[in-house]
Amino acid sequence: MAYVIAEPCIGVKDTACVNVCPVDCIHPRQDESDFANSPQLYIDPDTCIDCGACVPECPVSAIFPLEDVPDQWHQYIEMNADAYKLSPDEYLAKWNTRGMKE
Repeated sequence: MAYVIAEPCIGVKDTACVNVCPVDCIHPRQDESDFANSPQLYIDPDTCIDCGACVPECPVSAIFPLEDVPDQWHQYIEMNADAYKLSPDEYLAKWNTRGMKE
């Protein structure tokens, strides 16, 4: 995984990063059915090409290169990956009480 979206995105979900991604690896987009129910946006670790185009577009500085994710948000590395490999129910069961601010 090249980039990770961390806690500052929760509740904000500004999609400027989605609009500049050349490989469409940031989801959910506003036109996707799960956008309203998702607490944040996520980067697909298998699709991201490490271009960094999303970083300067984020108004809340929530996107980090994998190696630069702050210690207090390290769980977001796994959370971003899980958003793509687990079902929505499995994801919520795993993460609804850990790593998420209300």
